[in-house]
Amino acid sequence: MCGIAGKIYFGEGKVNLQELGPMSSKIAHRGPDDEGFYVSKDKRVGLVNRRLAIIDLSAKGHQPMRRGSLVITFNGEIYNFKELRESLEKDGNHFTSGTDTEVILTLYQKWGPKCLKFLRGMFALAIYDERQNTVFIARDRLGKKPLKYFFKNGVFIFASELKAILTQKEVSVTPDWVSISNFLTYGYVAAPETGFEEIHKLEPAHFLLIDLKKGKIRKERYWFLDYSEKLSLSEEEWVEKILDEVGQATRLRMIADVPLGAFLSGGVDSSLVVATMAGLSSKPVKTFTIGFKEEAWSEAKHAQRIAKLYRADHTTLIAEPSNVEILSELAYQYEEPFADASSVVTYMVSKLARKHVTVILNGDGGDENFAGYDRFFRVKRDASFESFLPILRTFGIPIAALLKKERIRKFLQKSKLPFSHRYVTYNSYFLNEDKEALFTPKLNNLALGTNSYKV
Repeated sequence: MCGIAGKIYFGEGKVNLQELGPMSSKIAHRGPDDEGFYVSKDKRVGLVNRRLAIIDLSAKGHQPMRRGSLVITFNGEIYNFKELRESLEKDGNHFTSGTDTEVILTLYQKWGPKCLKFLRGMFALAIYDERQNTVFIARDRLGKKPLKYFFKNGVFIFASELKAILTQKEVSVTPDWVSISNFLTYGYVAAPETGFEEIHKLEPAHFLLIDLKKGKIRKERYWFLDYSEKLSLSEEEWVEKILDEVGQATRLRMIADVPLGAFLSGGVDSSLVVATMAGLSSKPVKTFTIGFKEEAWSEAKHAQRIAKLYRADHTTLIAEPSNVEILSELAYQYEEPFADASSVVTYMVSKLARKHVTVILNGDGGDENFAGYDRFFRVKRDASFESFLPILRTFGIPIAALLKKERIRKFLQKSKLPFSHRYVTYNSYFLNEDKEALFTPKLNNLALGTNSYKV
């Protein structure tokens, strides 16, 4: 990963390196290989980059990078950049580096904001056009790369992480109690909020176009999920298509000039990724697992079995109760309210892997794409029972209460909720009624009596 940041003055202020330096220092861990700054001639725009070199490790990949009147600071990886480069070269474009960053700049020269439709990858980026006096800021389709911003009194500040934004004198730290109330339901703060007033996340699949001539900011969504086209395939055809797509996606993500590896739990998703990597690599894949002394909770033996099957260079780290001491460090790094307990072991296995490799692949997203979580089965169940629920509730609730079948009674009670609200209760920490009992009147007032089911 890399780190990006920037500061833009709409009014009389001027950017200087004394302001940009602390922003860079706060995200140095994101890019230990290089540091770069850019300040426009009128000193109204400043850009920062901390680089973790993955492709073209030479100084030619230094950022912020210039091409003509365009200057970019970029975090991420464009997986199809080689194909895009070949197409651009056929149009007469020449390149001075082997980076995907230069490909993005060249696409923007030709297409402007529409260049995003060509990019296959994960990214957060900012491009300053000196000629047009505009700043283009964009985030990838699924929001894999972070981008947060602050805008008040003619000052716009953005960065990969909140801690960089908080170094600036214009920014104060005030809790956003509505977001915190929603966090207690979902376990995280959804975009565009961050848990702090006046600091926002740019939503996935969105861009901002800042026009300094007109003093305007335009936000636009550039991509939508489309379920309109359906496929009717046999089981064999689905197997072939899925394996082909996974193979292609894995191959593209293995393009790197640095060592790479994979997190391996032994489950279906990470095992599929490791199996695919093994088939694409001439060397043993480096794999990493966190295990526990309590075998009932440990996935280490499953991971070891897969590692042996695919002849991986496997490393296991056993978690200890004392490892909870890293919680303060996790709070600092996550920055926002976050309640996923797996973050502890994820942090541990990431530190372990970094000793051996620079890039990691994993199986995240498999359960979302293939409905692997229990809540998806509950939704399917509810849809099947939907037409019968009014009758079931009439007789079922009193009978379940009489027979002390609490689980059945709760299911029938929840069925009174709208379908979308019911789904929230299957994937939440505190329900609305829980928070009503938990909150003091003052806190409830600060949270504006938020209905988290309607976020």
